[in-house]
Amino acid sequence: MQGIINQAEAILFAGEALDRDTALKLAAIEGNEIYGLMDLARRVRDRFGAGHVDLCSIVNAKSGACSEDCRFCAQSAHHPSCVETYDLMEPDAIVARAKAMEAEGAHRFSLVTSGRGMDDAELEPVLAIYERLRRETKLGLCASLGILQEEQLRRLAATGVTMYHHNLETSRRFFPQICTTHSYDERIATILAAQAAGMAVCSGGIFSLGETMEDRIDMALELRGLGVQSAPVNILNPIAGTPLEEQPVIAPLEILKSIAIYRLMLPSARARMAGGREGALRNLQSLCFMAGADAALVGSYLTTSGRTVAEDIQMLLDLGLPVNPS
Repeated sequence: MQGIINQAEAILFAGEALDRDTALKLAAIEGNEIYGLMDLARRVRDRFGAGHVDLCSIVNAKSGACSEDCRFCAQSAHHPSCVETYDLMEPDAIVARAKAMEAEGAHRFSLVTSGRGMDDAELEPVLAIYERLRRETKLGLCASLGILQEEQLRRLAATGVTMYHHNLETSRRFFPQICTTHSYDERIATILAAQAAGMAVCSGGIFSLGETMEDRIDMALELRGLGVQSAPVNILNPIAGTPLEEQPVIAPLEILKSIAIYRLMLPSARARMAGGREGALRNLQSLCFMAGADAALVGSYLTTSGRTVAEDIQMLLDLGLPVNPS
């Protein structure tokens, strides 16, 4: 299998894109040769990346009672999970959370709200919160507010939001097995609208939903075609009450191989480690950064807890990876 790794290296270091067939051949690598694939992904990251690990944080600004039926999500009103439900948090609480994350070392901050999207009346208080965040912090501002229209996204950009988060979640082929209340094309339309509004896009997916490696590769190809700047890697955290509560989580080495291929398919995008990494990777968590990752969501996630920011920063420093822009 060293031959296919060398072939991929030649393609990428010549500045060309890795095609689907080559990615599938890399996906056939097993055993100790996975570490060789990871090393190539690390070198591609070092060649094409920004040179430091980007740290972002989120706040679950509006929780639960979501109209959508995403099978992995504890916030869906379709599933009998025990997630806390509340409307938009008070602005002071959100700003305090942002300032705390900035003090702990986060570079970016995002409000995440449950629901399909927002109407203009619902968007108004969110815009006011972002105006405060722009004035009162030095954080890069992101938003994850569901399916919005281009004019709404333009208003969001005008408040200082520079990146919009909207995951594809999985491949086009597998998406109907995960969600039926909105379509894959609606998700892509939102990404295109955010780009038309002048924002960068953060979009990725979740590994271990029951998809194949081919699905992960096809999602990466879709993301590459969309030109996303940040590509989150989530790993399923099976939550009681959701349809995927008994879904087996793929093995750590399979996750690391998938991250490496993700990096090779998206050489210049941020490969952002997000939810589920602690439980799924267990003692191998730090190796995701040796498999090409160069960004992380730190602190708590939406309905589950992560590690402290200090623990993640120490892990990165122990690996010799800078966490601040030079």
